[in-house]
Amino acid sequence: MASPPRAAGSVGQLEQHGQRPWIALLQGVVGSLLVLAGSIGVGWIANGSPMIRNPLVIAMRTEGTGVLVSTALLVLGAMALLRSWLRLGQRLAGWGPGSLRQVVLAVVLWGAPLLVSVPIFSRDVYAYTGQGRLMAEHLNPYTTGISTLSNWFMLGTDPSWAENRTPYGPLFLWLARGVVAVTGAQPDFSVLLFRLLAGAGVALCVVYVPKLAALHGMGGARALWIVAANPLFLISFIASAHNDALMVGLAVAGAYYAGARRPLLGIVLVTASIAVKPITIVLLPFIGLLWAGQAAGWGRRFLFWAATAVISGGLLLLAGLPDGLGLGWTWALTDGTPGYTGYSPSGFGGQMVELAANAVGLDGAAAADGFRTVLTVASIAVAGWLVLFGDPQRVVRRLGLAFAAVVLLAPIIQPWYVLWFLPFLAATGIRNNWQVKLLYVVVGFFVVFGAQDQVFVWNFVSLPVSAHILAFAVSLAAVVYLLLVDVHTRKLLFNRPTPAPG
Repeated sequence: MASPPRAAGSVGQLEQHGQRPWIALLQGVVGSLLVLAGSIGVGWIANGSPMIRNPLVIAMRTEGTGVLVSTALLVLGAMALLRSWLRLGQRLAGWGPGSLRQVVLAVVLWGAPLLVSVPIFSRDVYAYTGQGRLMAEHLNPYTTGISTLSNWFMLGTDPSWAENRTPYGPLFLWLARGVVAVTGAQPDFSVLLFRLLAGAGVALCVVYVPKLAALHGMGGARALWIVAANPLFLISFIASAHNDALMVGLAVAGAYYAGARRPLLGIVLVTASIAVKPITIVLLPFIGLLWAGQAAGWGRRFLFWAATAVISGGLLLLAGLPDGLGLGWTWALTDGTPGYTGYSPSGFGGQMVELAANAVGLDGAAAADGFRTVLTVASIAVAGWLVLFGDPQRVVRRLGLAFAAVVLLAPIIQPWYVLWFLPFLAATGIRNNWQVKLLYVVVGFFVVFGAQDQVFVWNFVSLPVSAHILAFAVSLAAVVYLLLVDVHTRKLLFNRPTPAPG
């Protein structure tokens, strides 16, 4: 695919051309600060946290006005981040000298307030503390649920984790144990340390996405803007402190080194990514292809696939030896989480199949299950085809498409799952046409979904209007503004993208 110019050089040239990226940067900082303020009132705070007894927190979480103001601030902040990201892309259109520095600055400035926010959009980070406690007490998180721990609920873990086995790899479990050893499982301090681990993943993306893009003749600034400056990335990987950030950062770094003819380092990094979350095992066959080289025949490919599997498998075995963890993580690959999300193709399509089957007197539930199974099998088939066939010069592109197939055809898609494969597609080229427009829609949808769905309000708080309804109304108004009113952003979906005037 054709690529935009690479970014490097002086910021002054951007100002000379009237682009003034600092305006978008400043607007994004305001948005991030609004998210920080709103998170205090409607973010996820553990019941055992000292923050609960803070007078300001009490006012914002127990008084109707405080809750509604917090809700509005959180949603407005998220939508302001979305607009700032879009406008930064417009102001840097052309991606000339100085662009990469501006994108890195955006990630730093917009991400900094989120480092100290109350967790939003998800409270999985509290489950990480519980898993670290299990490790500290020499209990196997692959066989033992968090509910076996004393005071587990007061430390913020969602009840859905109570009996669940952990789906994470041994490396992350050891990191979680380290966090608990430092914090004594104090919830707020633990969240901060898990955020720093997620921040390490963000830093890896900032460093290696442009490098991976350069390997493929793509502009590093635009690739990084697509991946790391978007609000879904910043909120999911910093504010929510998901361990997916570390998983993705290690995977991108591993793919870069494998493509840069340092395959052993690439295998080690990708294996570390698997040892955080096993889903990145999808990458290993492609790392083997990069090691084998573009001119490799079938014999050489199978040899290097085998070598990659032996090295990675050996490292994972070693990681599981302490405390007898073994290969317990493999259950996450073979025994998926039951259920589905209604907005996934598998989930929505299954609902339609169920309705149609029921309408003609058939077993709709069985038909829907069959439909979802077919899509799951299809995702494996697509990934397998991309491993075996395709342009040998576009292995990383094939990797990204295979990863996307596995994610998008699964019954459950969490908002941040699209960030798993986005770096590989961005580094190998997302065209400035329907492809980038689809990206705008997907990122916007999941930001809006999270902002109006993941709002925490205590049951005893009396509100004149539901916080979820208010969040939905503010989100809807913001979307209408961006699509129909704003003279800059409304061009992005309905007109050909052009450089924005100053």
